[in-house]
Amino acid sequence: MIHRAILITFLFVQSLVGFSQTEPAYKKGTFYAFWGWNRGAYTNSDIHFKGNDYNFTLRDVKAADRQTKFSFKDYFRIDRITIPQTNLRVGYFIKDNLAITLGVDHMKYVMDQDQTVDIDGYVKPGYESHVNADNSIKLADDFLQFEHTDGLNYINSEIEYYKNFYTNGILKVNGLIGGGAGILLPRSNVTMMGNERHDAFHLAGFGLSAKGGLDVNLWNLFFLRSEIKEGYINMPSIRTTKSPDDKAHQAFWFAEWTYTFGFNWHF
Repeated sequence: MIHRAILITFLFVQSLVGFSQTEPAYKKGTFYAFWGWNRGAYTNSDIHFKGNDYNFTLRDVKAADRQTKFSFKDYFRIDRITIPQTNLRVGYFIKDNLAITLGVDHMKYVMDQDQTVDIDGYVKPGYESHVNADNSIKLADDFLQFEHTDGLNYINSEIEYYKNFYTNGILKVNGLIGGGAGILLPRSNVTMMGNERHDAFHLAGFGLSAKGGLDVNLWNLFFLRSEIKEGYINMPSIRTTKSPDDKAHQAFWFAEWTYTFGFNWHF
């Protein structure tokens, strides 16, 4: 899925660069805000766990996202709208078609349970029987559950460039490309080897990303937007238990598809 998303974005950017502009997609001084949802995919990654009585690395671990099944209560009730995988972003156009933005990509990352992976290093005393003779291990519930489900929260700033494809009366169709960087502030849900989990937000690392998208604007006031974003996440400081000595480190590539709605106005 990630390679397909990268190819689609590359072809989209090529068409965007070569497309003739009719008028500004958005004028200097325009402000926008949007809200919406996402689906994500992640490359396999090595995860290193270190504590006072264990130090091991799991190799080539598989994971997926976890989007909440649609319901009005979970998607639109104000006290539950962050339960799904969501996106919030605000932007300001410093020039015609050129915006700077700040946003939160609230993704979710869930390790595939019961997969068998290679392991290097040593586990907590009493859990040695989980490791097979060929240095592989089945990631069963009683050994490890590893999720960033209260948010793989990518808080980032981006630069976006827009180009108008089509204008007719109240309707404008625009393309966009952009890129940015930010921090990862996950609230990780990790249960490992009988330890109590650390259940709080924690600055864990950084991310880099690039994207392309399509924007449909009505009356120069409301818009629907969809983007494909690819990026790299590196988290060297994932809290796993109540002890500050227990940490995990992982890095991976991600692809994200967003579908959002918003409004804009010109000062």
